Amino acid sequence: MFEGLFQPMHLLIIFFIALLVFGPKKLPELGKGIGEGIRALKAGMKDGEGKAETKPEAKPEEKTDNKTETKA
Repeated sequence: MFEGLFQPMHLLIIFFIALLVFGPKKLPELGKGIGEGIRALKAGMKDGEGKAETKPEAKPEEKTDNKTETKA
């Protein structure tokens, strides 16, 4: 069904459309931003692997009474 979804011709078409939408000056900036985001995501995932997943202790919720007492 999805066999060969990202063939070289498909990637060229996607690149051409991106070039038309963003222009030749913005495309390198866009690629750099995406690359930095992926690197940060991988680094964050690597940092999280060594740590046990613990949830912070839940603080008791303060009860707030939205009713105001009015005396006539």
